[in-house]
Amino acid sequence: MTSASEKGLRIAFLGTADFAVPTLRALAKGPDQIVGVFTPPDRPAGRGRRLRAPAVKVAAQELGLALFQPERVSKGPGYEQLGSLAPDLLFVAAFGEILSEEALSGPKVGAVNLHASLLPRCRGAAPIQRALMAGERVSGVTVQWMAREMDAGDIILQRSLEIGEEEDFGGLHDRLAALGAAAGVESVALIRQGAAPRIPQDDDQATYAPPIRREELVIDWRRPAGEVACLVRALSPRPGARTSRAGEILKVLSAGECKKTAGPGGMPGEIMELRNDGFSVTSGDGFLSVKRVQPAGRKVMPAADYLKGYRLEKGERLGA
Repeated sequence: MTSASEKGLRIAFLGTADFAVPTLRALAKGPDQIVGVFTPPDRPAGRGRRLRAPAVKVAAQELGLALFQPERVSKGPGYEQLGSLAPDLLFVAAFGEILSEEALSGPKVGAVNLHASLLPRCRGAAPIQRALMAGERVSGVTVQWMAREMDAGDIILQRSLEIGEEEDFGGLHDRLAALGAAAGVESVALIRQGAAPRIPQDDDQATYAPPIRREELVIDWRRPAGEVACLVRALSPRPGARTSRAGEILKVLSAGECKKTAGPGGMPGEIMELRNDGFSVTSGDGFLSVKRVQPAGRKVMPAADYLKGYRLEKGERLGA
């Protein structure tokens, strides 16, 4: 690879979600030139279905960077816009589109991707959630050369961190995003110097992190308490693990496996104990202490406040 250390790289940045923003901001401060930022068009969102700008768009506008919002980058106007910028490097983070070989092969130096796992573990769209759902204790980020197969490219570098015992998706997401920004800057520096390695992944060690399905959001109280607690962490604060109560959705945003039993076992989903700080629910092998919830159409609240306003009773079953 030819070194570009003397003049810096021309980078086209492709990203959509919040996870990509710290990396965009960090690269914009560096010696390289971000010649364009590509992110999808604004989409309707929320209860009012108002148009919402992608997080990367907001950041790009704040930074004064050239912004493009095509429907696709792999073909049509988006592909032509990308080619007209003549970038040396594509940097992709939480973008959402599977890029064509033509798009990947266009830049002079290549295309790299920042992924929120220690590849080859958790290849796919939901690496942070899947790691938490599986109860993993270590996570990290990988910067890889992009290949035809998703998340299977040669590795430039990886950085790891320990997952907190009660850490949820929101907290882990933000820590990984910050770690990813540092890894992205370091990787681009190696590329600029012509010193970026290509470390092949071991496909035999690969695991996969497909998108979260709608049915996976629903708590199955028959599952072991530890599994339910991991599900709650993986989906908090958004989109939220959920159960039903009196015909309405109740999101459970914080719950821990009880260390001591709350009395004789009941049916899965049964309220076993009401306490000053919340309530306990029967699971398949024990009890869970519910600490924070969100009733339908209301704001997130401590479980203790929910007890005061919604008259939950011992023996009542959630999800029945």
